[in-house]
Amino acid sequence: MRAFRLHWPEPGRAGRTRLRFREVHMANPSEHLVDWLRDAYAMEQQAEAMLRAQASRLENYPDVRTRIEQHLDETLGQQALLESCLTRLGTSPSLIKGMTGEIVAFGQAVGGMAMSDEVVKGSMSGYVFEHTEIAAYTTVIVAAHAAGDLETRRICEQILSQEVEMSRWLLARLPDTAAAYLARSADGRDDAKR
Repeated sequence: MRAFRLHWPEPGRAGRTRLRFREVHMANPSEHLVDWLRDAYAMEQQAEAMLRAQASRLENYPDVRTRIEQHLDETLGQQALLESCLTRLGTSPSLIKGMTGEIVAFGQAVGGMAMSDEVVKGSMSGYVFEHTEIAAYTTVIVAAHAAGDLETRRICEQILSQEVEMSRWLLARLPDTAAAYLARSADGRDDAKR
């Protein structure tokens, strides 16, 4: 897409002001779609690392662990779907974005090990992360529609519904998780944290 950008006026001869226009490259919806799909793929890699770390440490909250493991399976499927979209569009996931996401997730996982209320904070941060994913997929769906890519739109709508469902589950389960943690913590039980 071609566009022209107006630049601040420059003083001309005899004190006259000239307006200058410069042609700039504007990305088309397909370019944004590819970029945002790569972001989504990196986000799912981050989600995978966070979910694996959390599931590996949740010993005393079996319902939370089971749902996290289920969402981990969904996340792996989402990665495969996103990769298929990128391949169909003639590109691949960004290695740099993926590595950055994994580093961030590792830091969050290590940080979670030190929290005495890990199960509660993990549920809260999971809920927030799900909403980041919901926002990202909503944006990708709009870009796919604008680019005329119905297959990517369909796939991202499918993924979006999984993210919405996980966020709803986390929110619905959070009061019970917090109450269980508080009861165990009040009794000084070692099984409160995870």
